[in-house]
Amino acid sequence: MDGRTGRRRGALLAAGTLTAALALAGCSAGDSGSADSAGPAGPAGPAGPAAEAPAMDRAADKGSGAEAAGTAGAGAPDLRVDQRSIIYTGSMRVQVTDVDAAAREVSAVVTRAGGFIGGDLRRSAEADAVAELQLRVPAAKFSAVVEEVAKLGRQQSREINTQDVTEETVDLEARIITQRARVDSARRLLARANSIADLVSLENELGRREADLASLEAKKRRLADLTALSTITVALAGPAAKTSEEKTETGFLVGFKGGWKAFTTSMTILLTVVGALLPWVVALGVPLAVLLLALRRRRRSPAQAAEVSAPPPVPAARSAP
Repeated sequence: MDGRTGRRRGALLAAGTLTAALALAGCSAGDSGSADSAGPAGPAGPAGPAAEAPAMDRAADKGSGAEAAGTAGAGAPDLRVDQRSIIYTGSMRVQVTDVDAAAREVSAVVTRAGGFIGGDLRRSAEADAVAELQLRVPAAKFSAVVEEVAKLGRQQSREINTQDVTEETVDLEARIITQRARVDSARRLLARANSIADLVSLENELGRREADLASLEAKKRRLADLTALSTITVALAGPAAKTSEEKTETGFLVGFKGGWKAFTTSMTILLTVVGALLPWVVALGVPLAVLLLALRRRRRSPAQAAEVSAPPPVPAARSAP
């Protein structure tokens, strides 16, 4: 019995020793892990709201990134052809019989499509009149408006351009979300400011962030306007209006006509200049000519008097042979 009792006591003692060793090892590991997570201790210093701004920004960036990732995971943006952000621009030239009537018809077409006239430039004449109209129409009605305008006369040229800004729009929206989070963090820090220095610094930082946010939102509104309303530049030309694509005629008669036109134009300009200078010549030249004539007569009078008063020359005596 004594031997069995001794063995039991030895086993219990060994088990207790092993348990104590494991407990000590666990406590030391927990202490080292907490120390690592806390990080090395730095020099003590004032940690105000202004010093917390970078940490708040990192938290805001992580939050906005997580929000964007969650949004993308929950429902990625639909990038089908009919859901993409595309800017449509076009220009066309149509020859019509009556420019003013065609311009009124174009205005009616744009109004029916839900758009408006953004610009109107006209050169009035009988046969070579030209009207340049800038149309802003909804993107969904772009093709229909182009076809209706082309039917008003004889289409001379057409150019259609597209620009896909889907990726730029998505990136801009993500930047706006991040910037809004940065503005909110700056406002929270400003509400906790407890010194004049922190207050001034945070107010300047908040103003800068709000300005950046306003700039991003303005870019977004500009892209939304360009994608929602397409731009069409329409040139309505009269029957005698010439286009830049017409071929230049050559030959003797063409050269003679061009030279005669240049000659008549030059003579017209010359006669215009002479007609403009003639009143000045009459007003200044006649008195000047009279003055010069009077001065010339005055110079001649003393000379003639001297010739009359001078004695006749005495002939020289002839010498004896």
